[in-house]
Amino acid sequence: MHPVRKKRMITIAVILVVLAAAIGLVMYALSQNINLFYSPTQIAQGEAPQNVTIRAGGMVVDNSVERASDSLDVAFSVTDYQHSVRIEYTGILPDLFREGQGIVAQGKLDERGVLIASEVLAKHDEEYMPPEVTDALEKAQAQ
Repeated sequence: MHPVRKKRMITIAVILVVLAAAIGLVMYALSQNINLFYSPTQIAQGEAPQNVTIRAGGMVVDNSVERASDSLDVAFSVTDYQHSVRIEYTGILPDLFREGQGIVAQGKLDERGVLIASEVLAKHDEEYMPPEVTDALEKAQAQ
């Protein structure tokens, strides 16, 4: 093989290896930051991983909100009309949070099957609902 052609092949091979390594590192970093959505039914069936940040959502069950009198601890249940999941949160809930309302909570599922939320989001008007919650509710009602 001609020396110039051999040098070009080595250069191209090195560029491809560096590019593949960079893409691999970016993909690994992105996979660590993905927060997948799980419905209460999926959580009840054991599909959601424990001790990994996930998002869960549904409708807040009526008469399920329990507030601590001496702290900002709040516990409530969320349902997709098939199964419910308990969510525990420490902090100030959004102004639009109320029973019978669609919410999405982000946090980690513990060994008891309780979502320990780090963030709770409520829908911002009467007609909007997060697409994940809408899909989960429609699937639950179809079954």
